[in-house]
Amino acid sequence: MNGRPVAVRLTQLSRHFGEVKALNSIDLDVYDGEFFSMLGPSGSGKTTCLRLIAGFEQPTSGSIELNGQQVAGVPPYERDINTVFQDYALFPHMTVADNIAYGLMVKRMPKAQRITRVDEMLAMVRLPGFGGRKPSQLSGGQRQRVALARALINHPKVLLLDEPLGALDLKLRQEMQVELKTIQREVGITFIFVTHDQEEAMTMSDRIAVFNHGKIEQVGTPYEMYENPQTRFVAQFIGTTNVLEGPIAQQIVGSPAPFAVRPERIALCPPDTAIPPDNIGVRGMITDVTYLGMTIRWIIDIAGTLVTVIEPSAQLHANALDERRGQPCMLVWQKAHNRALKEA
Repeated sequence: MNGRPVAVRLTQLSRHFGEVKALNSIDLDVYDGEFFSMLGPSGSGKTTCLRLIAGFEQPTSGSIELNGQQVAGVPPYERDINTVFQDYALFPHMTVADNIAYGLMVKRMPKAQRITRVDEMLAMVRLPGFGGRKPSQLSGGQRQRVALARALINHPKVLLLDEPLGALDLKLRQEMQVELKTIQREVGITFIFVTHDQEEAMTMSDRIAVFNHGKIEQVGTPYEMYENPQTRFVAQFIGTTNVLEGPIAQQIVGSPAPFAVRPERIALCPPDTAIPPDNIGVRGMITDVTYLGMTIRWIIDIAGTLVTVIEPSAQLHANALDERRGQPCMLVWQKAHNRALKEA
């Protein structure tokens, strides 16, 4: 990250609940000013990791450093960290302004300074003039912004966000993804964002860690995670991919080891198509086709293995798609688009 200092360092960090290894000896560096996402399915360990960083849980073993300082045994309120939860946790009896200013009131900041800071935060989260309202008078997206303003007003070194957009509808969630990234760039604070939504992580993150069964399978930029997945799990969890192995892989690349190729990298061609140099050509049969608006998804049977192909729909007539079922075809893609996979 261009020589940035490390904001959060996890070393051989584990959290066990009896026989369950919720987090199992992970190592991770998150850099100052980075928007970092912890991505994985339910039960993968990402939320446990966030709670350990916040101090809500204590590790079974390993260490946590915040800005170079060990925080073993340091309670949450003494860590220079704030957390935004999915349910927002706003005080319903307080106004928006008082909710945002709560941390400053606890620190006994003079009222005039609090008012100025609250106004600045309301402007930053695009809610000027909302200070006198109660949380019940706000939409879900507005409550989310208030929770964010309250968490940021003390200028923490690190902001933790635990699936904060999960309760929003799709359109609002997509809008808030852009807003969150914009705000993070403006304030320059390290954001650590937990989500199970790979599109959310890809949209906002500088880097992503993919969690699975208490381990980190891969860390990288959105581009690296999509274009160069290292394991079967990462390849299949981030985006859509085809994993080929065994006899069909042996037939195509000369090895039974698993490899992945993204559906949009494959061209659907007539069965007699000549294969260019440095390309792979495999004959198959079209078994299904789905019109998805901007794209068309084809399912191709290659010797009993189903392969997905995704093409733009602009050049194809939707009414003629059904006629393609059962027809032979040739799948063509560049050898350079194959990605060898390993088990984590």
